[in-house]
Amino acid sequence: MSRRVATLLVAVPAALLTLLGLAGPAAAAPADKPQVLSSWTQTSATSYNTWNSARQNQGAWAAYGFDWSTDYCSSSPDNPLGFDFTLSCHRHDFGYRNYKAIGQFPANKSRLDSAFYEDLKRKCNTYNSAVRPACLALAWTYYQAVSIFGSVSPAQINEAAQLLPAGSAR
Repeated sequence: MSRRVATLLVAVPAALLTLLGLAGPAAAAPADKPQVLSSWTQTSATSYNTWNSARQNQGAWAAYGFDWSTDYCSSSPDNPLGFDFTLSCHRHDFGYRNYKAIGQFPANKSRLDSAFYEDLKRKCNTYNSAVRPACLALAWTYYQAVSIFGSVSPAQINEAAQLLPAGSAR
């Protein structure tokens, strides 16, 4: 039997089953993925805690195909002046990566950045009142950076740097 005929004998029944609704893509995410994603990326402490519980039990959410990868605070320090921003940065990455994957990033970016800022402020509130103002100032700086540059890729930043006049600080 030729390869072409063998391919048709496999492909046609599979396509027919899919059309009849008897089979579907094996890796299809549950229909409520956008709702779950939204519930985990709100500004509240409850949203943060729910996301963090899911992060600690990622296997239970495998069918959703969420991207849990992170580079934490990207090229900024994860622990500026000793303040631990790692989980806040992780949740921010989670929101960015997963909304980009479902094509809904622009509509959600502002909320993701606001949630990031609220997470940072909650973290700052766990520190002694003597150092809290420094933490809050850093939180504001990190928030401003993502709200301004969060849609800009590293390649775009490098391209812009090439446009600086010779001798400029890079």
